[in-house]
Order: sequence, then structure tokens, then C-alpha cells
Amino acid sequence: MTHWFTRHRIKPITALRAVSRLLKDPDDTGQVFKIIEALKGDSIFAAVDRLKAHPDGGGLLTEKPDIKSLLNDREALAAMPEGSIGRAYYNFVHVEGLSADGLVASSEEAPRYDSLLGPDERWFADRLRDIHDLQHVMTGYGRDPIGEISLLSFMTTQVYNRGIQFIIFMGSRKFQKEHPDLDIKALIAEGKAIGERAEWMPSIRWEDRLHEQLSDVRLELGFETPNRYKSVQMSAPFQMAAA
Repeated sequence: MTHWFTRHRIKPITALRAVSRLLKDPDDTGQVFKIIEALKGDSIFAAVDRLKAHPDGGGLLTEKPDIKSLLNDREALAAMPEGSIGRAYYNFVHVEGLSADGLVASSEEAPRYDSLLGPDERWFADRLRDIHDLQHVMTGYGRDPIGEISLLSFMTTQVYNRGIQFIIFMGSRKFQKEHPDLDIKALIAEGKAIGERAEWMPSIRWEDRLHEQLSDVRLELGFETPNRYKSVQMSAPFQMAAA
């Protein structure tokens, strides 16, 4: 019984404190990881079970490829063909001053409640963290606040997480209060719909696909264009550079 409760436990007080800090400073990425970690419960185990049942999941779990090293190799990414996933990723992280290592550093601010995680679960959790910006590239969501909350909706649809759900809930309330004319619920619903229709990102061996054309892979894997987000993104006060 102790094992079951430990595996499923959540830390709501820790999450609430982190949410309070995040609302004061939306750029404090470390608080996002604290919320996700505090409320994740059994989500990683469930996702790994799903991956094991996937036709390509066994190979991924056996080999445990390191996507982070490839995403950090800016020279190799910059040399990939124009219009490829790798080149688009390079442009995204270079313009924004990001890196996969930066995500690791932010995640390390959160205490890890993963003493029961086995090698498969640890690898899966790290891979989800490392492909965060790749999810931006594949979906077309930018790093503006609307893009981030829409992407979170996509993410928790693909791999359910109470922490992300909580961030969406708190963030949407804040958006609605500050921008009452903005239909934030529709934007969140769009992210969810894209997540439901697209192929499951954790099952894709992205190491083998970075050189392929982004537009072709989006079409093949069912990543629909977030048209509602794009229309909001280009309008004041949310005007941002297109992703």
C-alpha cells in the first residue's frame, strides 16, 4: 500500500506556492517544472505503459536514444536542409536564446519525487523535458504567453499531467481577467484538438527525422495548423513573430 500511495502522491501545497511565483514572473520556467513534478502523480508510469504497447515503443525503451545531444548540436542543426525540422529547431532556439541544456537547468530547480522510477520512466521523463521546444516547432506555437498555454494544452492531451492541467486552469483565469475579449477557452480547445489528432510524439524516433522537411512531417503525422492561435498571434496586443 505504501508503494501505491507513494507512486500516486501529489504535493498540492508545493504546487500552489510555485503557481503563485509563476504568476508573478511568467518567465520563471523553474516554477513550471516544480508544478509538474508536484502534481504528476502516476502519469509517467501510465505513459511508459502506453509506449511499451506501441509498435515502436519497445525499440525506443531498449535503446533509450539521447535526443538532447542532437538538439544541442547547433552546428549540425544549422547544416541541415532549409525547411527541415532540424533547421527550424535551430532557428527557433537560436532566435530565442534557448537550448535543451537550459531546460535541464530549469528542471533541476524542482525537487525530484521519482525514487520509485525505473530506468524506463526516468528516460521517458527526461525525453519529455528535452523535446519541449521540438513540440513548439512541430505544432507552430510560439513562446508568447498565448502560444505557451496553447502548447501546454497540446502537451497534456498527448501525455496527461495534473500539473500542466493546473497551470492551464490558473493561466486561463489570468488571461480572461486581463483580456476579457480573448476567447482563451477556444485556444486551449484548439491545442487539445491538435494533440488528439496528431501522432503521439513520444512514440516518434525524432533522432531519425530531424533532416526531413517540417511541412511534410507535419502533414504525415497529422499536425494541424493552429489557425485560431495564428489569428490571435498576429493581432495586438499579442503580436509576435510567427513560429
